Order: sequence, then structure tokens, then C-alpha cells
Amino acid sequence: MILPVILSGGTGSRLWPVSRESYPKQFLVLNSGSLTLLQETLRRVEGLPGCLAPLLVCHEQHRFLVAEQLRGMSMSASRILLEPAGRNTAPALALAALASLELDEDPCLLVMPADHAIRHTDLFVAAVEQGLALVEAGRLVTFGIVPHSPHTGYGYIRVGPAEGAGHRVDDFVEKPDPERARQYLASGDHLWNSGIFLFRARQYLDELRQQAGDILDCCEAAYRERQEDLDFLRVGRDAFLGCRSDSIDYAILENTRDAAVIPMDPGWSDIGSWDALFDLKAGESDERGNVVQGDVLLEGTRGSLVRSESRLVATVGVDNLIVVETEDAVLVADRGHAQAIRNIVARLQDEARSEYLSHRSVYRPWGHYRTLVESAGFQVKEIVVKSGHALSLQMHHHRAEHWVVVQGTARVTRGERRGEAQALDSFLLSEEESTYISRGTVHRLENPGLIPLRLIEVQTGSYLSEDDILRFEDAYGR
Repeated sequence: MILPVILSGGTGSRLWPVSRESYPKQFLVLNSGSLTLLQETLRRVEGLPGCLAPLLVCHEQHRFLVAEQLRGMSMSASRILLEPAGRNTAPALALAALASLELDEDPCLLVMPADHAIRHTDLFVAAVEQGLALVEAGRLVTFGIVPHSPHTGYGYIRVGPAEGAGHRVDDFVEKPDPERARQYLASGDHLWNSGIFLFRARQYLDELRQQAGDILDCCEAAYRERQEDLDFLRVGRDAFLGCRSDSIDYAILENTRDAAVIPMDPGWSDIGSWDALFDLKAGESDERGNVVQGDVLLEGTRGSLVRSESRLVATVGVDNLIVVETEDAVLVADRGHAQAIRNIVARLQDEARSEYLSHRSVYRPWGHYRTLVESAGFQVKEIVVKSGHALSLQMHHHRAEHWVVVQGTARVTRGERRGEAQALDSFLLSEEESTYISRGTVHRLENPGLIPLRLIEVQTGSYLSEDDILRFEDAYGR
């Protein structure tokens, strides 16, 4: 039985300013016209016969994004495992393998990152089916991509003797410099490391015990402390945080004698940078080799990727640029320096600027809010609450809020806290009606209607950050 395991832990920093820590690239529509990268990954396994429902591993702060994207495809998961912090692929797969044994006696785990693109799903499915025979022969299978260029952004796999439809792995090679990458391409015996794997759950755990027993000990302890939380499975926080970070490549595959590789060429990309997206979209470029997304006007522009999300972007007389516009940031980069965008993200983080973390629109399990105006002493937001959903019962110490309903119906709960008890009343607001929530007032906003609730919120006060919130009740366990 095949169990797809989808790892959704990356942040995609080289795709800033579109990909950000609180809303990374796997949740974005980058490749297809309507599906996010995570949804494309979910759709990819539908062609495999005899699959269990997928098991997903994600950071706890992304849990509702994962659940919402599953619902958007009318799919359910076998499990959604929550990591309290990222510890790379070896620990994530240890948790997945432990959880998988509750679903099947010893399932075959098909491990896929949530943020890759594959153009030819049929070729991918064929490669997986070829890999199954090697798994039955006791191999830990990885999938290598037939290289088309001397790429320096990927790790490489040096293939060894042929075995079945694949090869034994001779060596795993770090990302090379340009000259060595050219040598690898010319040799014909090197493949790009795709980060996609196929193996039995028990064999992986046995290998991990032999090669990196400390990782397995931490993960087993964390899994023993697991707790159900709505649709999610939370592992023990302290035990998992005590686990060291390591990849499956370093922890297992470079040391085992049982690694095998299946070559494939299904039109794969890890979309690890804007340059990679440019290459993926090359077939959609205009007559001057430009890839354009959004409201864009080009004049005398060649070989550039230009993407607009909120306004008109125009370029004149430029070549080989990446230009990406969002509501709160604009990136202009030479295509040859796309890998260095992560340095900008690191600087934003060091300077504690919000642009590395989130967009103007911030998604919550109940809907989303969008910051319209920010200034000293006040800010204005648009709040959208999904039908049947509610914000937490909460209070703010430093700000007051004025709500104006522009669409739908709001149920407002409001009152005072008296010791451990609360004296609350509830009332409805219709379109064009408003209410005021004074500082220190306990309150909750709900949408009892059938259509989304949209309102404008004006916040006033000396401190307006999102951490000024005291929750008393919350349906989402925050």
C-alpha cells in the first residue's frame, strides 16, 4: 500500500516578496492557473493505484492553510502532523513513518515536497511504479532528474551499477561550482537530486536507528506525547525541539548500502527561485522571451520575468531582469543573482521588519484581514469572516476598535469581565451599521450568515501590534 507523505515545511525565501514565512510558496498559485503548489502535489498522486489518503507534515502555524487547501479540493488527509519547529526532513519523516504504522502494517512511503512542479504527471507515475520493484528488493529509492543544464542550485546524485529500472547510488554530491557542474553534465552519470523518495516505513525507521539513533529517540518521545487537536495531530513540543536538524540525505542515504535511484525526466522544477520559475514558464514567454504575470506593460524589454499583484508595472529598455510587485514591496533583480534574494530576506528579519514575515493580507482559520492604512495612533483594516466562522472571544489592553459592516451580517458579542465571569450581550449588525469596542472590552465577531462578512475596522491607540490580544475562548485552539 502506498502512502503519499507530503512535506510542507519550507519558507521559499528566494521567492520573496511573494513567498513569506507566514504564507510560503507551497500555498501560492505559481505554476498553474488555479491550483497552488500544494494542491498540484495532492493532485499528482491521484494517478497512482492503491494509494491511501495522503499524510501531510507541516509547521503548526500553517495548519489551517493546509486544511483549507485540502478542503478546496474536496480531499481529506490520513493525518496532518504538526511540527512545533522545523528540523529538516529526517525528523519529519520519522514522525510520518511512526504515524503511518497506525494506518497500515508497513506502508510504502512516497515522500514529496509540497512546493515542486512536475509538468508530465504520467512520467512521474511511471517512475514511481518502477521504483516499487526496487523497494520490494529492500532498497531506499530516490528519484534523480535527468539534467538539462549545468545547474549550480541543485545537489547531484552520481549513479552506480544498474539495478532493475534504476541504479545503485554511488554518491551524493553537494551543490557544485559552475565548472564542476559542467563536468557532471558532460559525464552523463550524474542526476539532479529531486528530494522525492520511496521506501518502506519500517525500513526507514530501522535505518534511522542505526545511522542517527538520537533523532529517532527524540521523534519517538515526541510521538508518544501526541495529542489530537481538531483535524491535526500535535507531537510533544519539548521532545521534538530537543531533536537536532538533519536531512534524510545526510542522516540516512549517504551512509546506507541500500540506496537506489530511478532516473526520470517529467518536467520537474523545485521552483526554488524566480529564475527557476522563469525557466519553467519559458514556453509561455512572448516573442522577446519575457514571462509576464499580472497588469504589466513592456517596452524594449527582453528576457525578463515581470510580475504584478496589485498595480500596473511598466518596464522600458531593460534586459534579463526579475521585477516582482506586491502591495507592500517591489523586487528588482538581475536574473543572474536570483539566488541572493534570500540575503534581502535575512536583512529584513535582522531589522525586525514585517515584510519578511507576512503580506498586507493575513490569513486566519476564520477568514483573513488586510491592512489598508497604517499611521501613528491608528490603522484601518478590511476584515473578511467566512460563513459560520467566528473570531476568538478576546480583549485588547491598548487599542479600541470601530467596526463598520459593508457586506453580510455580523453577530457581535460584547461586555465586561468581572473576576472570572463575564457579563456579555449579543446583537446583530447589518450592512452600513457600526459599533464601537472600547479598550478593555471583551468581544467577539461572528458571521451567522450564508455569505462572507466584510467590515472595515478602525483601530486607535498607542500600541496597535497584533500581539495585544488576550483570548478567553477560541474554537481553533490558539
